[in-house]
Formats: sequence, C-alpha cells, structure tokens
Amino acid sequence: MKKVLIILGVLVLIGALALGGGYLYYRAEVDGSGATGQSQQFAVEQGESPNAIAERLKEEGIIGSSLCFKLYLRQTGAGPSLQYGNFTLAPGMSYDAIIAELQTPAEREDIVTLTFPEGTPALGIAQIIEDAGLCSAEEFLACANGEEYTETDGSVQTADFSQHSFWVDVPQDTPRFMRCEGYLFPETYQFFENDTIYNYVDTFYEEFEKRVDQTLRDELSAAGMTLDDAVILASFVQEEAGNAEDANVAEVFLNRLAEGSPYPRLESNASSYVQNPEDNNYLYNWVAPYYGGWENIPADLYAAYNTYECEGLPAGPISNPGIDAIRAVAEPNTELVSENGNSPCYFFVTDLTGKYYYGATAEEHQANVNQAWKVNASL
Repeated sequence: MKKVLIILGVLVLIGALALGGGYLYYRAEVDGSGATGQSQQFAVEQGESPNAIAERLKEEGIIGSSLCFKLYLRQTGAGPSLQYGNFTLAPGMSYDAIIAELQTPAEREDIVTLTFPEGTPALGIAQIIEDAGLCSAEEFLACANGEEYTETDGSVQTADFSQHSFWVDVPQDTPRFMRCEGYLFPETYQFFENDTIYNYVDTFYEEFEKRVDQTLRDELSAAGMTLDDAVILASFVQEEAGNAEDANVAEVFLNRLAEGSPYPRLESNASSYVQNPEDNNYLYNWVAPYYGGWENIPADLYAAYNTYECEGLPAGPISNPGIDAIRAVAEPNTELVSENGNSPCYFFVTDLTGKYYYGATAEEHQANVNQAWKVNASL
C-alpha cells in the first residue's frame, strides 16, 4: 500500500510540474519576449477566421504557438473583433500588442496581383514590379541585393535578409552579377500598393524558403551540392529545358561537372559568347544592356559567366528557376542514355519541334545536330 501511495504521489507531482511548465510556457507566449524582431507585413484576408489567423501567425514566425494564441483569443473574446487588411507585426510582441494591432481598422490598400514566369531574371522581375507602379526597378534590385536603397518613405536604408538561411551562404567574393539572382522565387503574388520595398522583396525570399524546404536541401546536400550551386545549375536547366526534359538535361550537366569528366564546361548557349537576341542569352539579353553594351561588360564578369570558357559552374545563376528545375538537380535521370543507347551523356540538342537528342560522344552529338537540322529544314 505504501508503494502505491508513493507511486501516486510521484504521478501527482509529475502532473503538477507538467501543468506548471505548461502554464509558464503559456504566460511566456502571451507576454512576449519584450525584444521584438524584424517588423514584417502581415496580411489578413477579408473573412479569414481567427483560427486561420493564429495558424498563419505561427507559420510566419510571429508567435511560437498557434494553440496558445487560439486559447487567448477565446479567453479574451477578442477573436470576432480582428480586422482584415495589412498590419505591421514582429516576433516577440505580446499577444495583447498583436491583438491591438489586428483590431485597428487597417487602411484598405489596393492589391496588385502579378505573375512572374519561371526563368525570369532579376532584371525582368524588377521591371515587372516597376511597370506595376509598386516601386522603381533600380530601388527594388538595390534592396534585393542587400545594397543601400531609398525606401518608399524616402529613408535611405540597407536591406538585411539574414533571417533567410540562404542569404549568408551566397558567395560575395566572386564576380557575381547580382546577389539576388536565383532566389526571387517565380510565382503569382499579391502585393499591397504603398507597401515597403523591403516587403516586396521579402515576399519572394519567403516563398523561396518555403518551397525549397529542408527535405529538398537535404537531398541536394546528400548529392554533394551546396544550395547555391544547385540554384545556379537549376537556372541552366530552367533555360535549356523548363519542361518534361528537366531531369534529363540536369543529368547531362551533372555528368559534365563530375570529377574526371572529359567535358568539364557546361557549354550552354544560355550564357556564353552568343550575340543573338533570339537565343535568350543571359550575357547578351540582360547583362550587356545593364552595362550599356556588350563591350562594356567587365572582363572578369564576362569570363565568369561564359560557359564555353570557365570550367564548372559560372559565378551565379542566370535566372530565377522554378521548383521543378531545382528538384531535377536533386533527382536527375541517372538512367539517361544516348540515341544509340550509350551513357553517360554529355550532349543534347533540340529541334524546332521540341524534341531533345542526347549524345554520349562528340560524334553522336554531331549526328544529332545533323538530324535536328534536317527536321528543322523540313518544317
């Protein structure tokens, strides 16, 4: 009997400690940390339920527990009074401060919906933003690259996106064209007019962090690739395919990058010496106009992006790839064989019908090129 009482006493003590610990956590959540983090915009859609708001507050890192917030809304009866619109919140705020902000009728700003196609370079994305009247392309890019820029309120700032894990890993000691290239995730977004430039940029970066999740990053790491290398390669897959051939094209490029490869250069016309506006060449179509002409491209930058000269990957991405192209780099078609059944493949060429021809040797590739020309001539 004594042992039973002891056991019961222990269980009661454990329960009390658990309840006490749970209450302390709840109070810590409710009271906030007192030291708020980076302010961010939080948009509440008209008709969005208090429970849905609580879930998104947790997802966006403003609170630590959606359950605690739901309980507090029920305890205070504040749920029905939450407004819709665009609000400024920050991690570390108390629940009372968050609720007070969400109860304040927000200025009903117009929403601008913009679609950014997969493979759009940073300059193209910035131009779409400018054409929509949100901010200038120049200030958008300066902010996105972590440089000094002028905010919509006229203040001069330097953007810090170090809350995103990829940001600090982008190399800064190479002749990279733009730090933001590759990470402005292409998608359809809704922006508030008169929002900050920082929030416009961060919308893209938040989506990148969400879509290129830890599972995918672990796959890339297991394949021996850094995230930045994977994004660079995915940008070439996007430009050379961007379709059902993604995994095949990724395999060809990875074969070229493999140790001991007889063809250690990408040799992709998506970034090379080509000077033809119809070829969608990164150097010709985007970099050259930025510098005011082909002859004005800095020599080190030209060399770093000319895939017929530099071995391995170029200094940076040549576009902002979609999730399928990034996944193709993590999961290439390792069973790819040439038109004659040989492997590994180091070449590919397409004809005007969209058919891809793969070759394991230079001789096979030339035969494929000849075949593609025949098909094109017959069209």
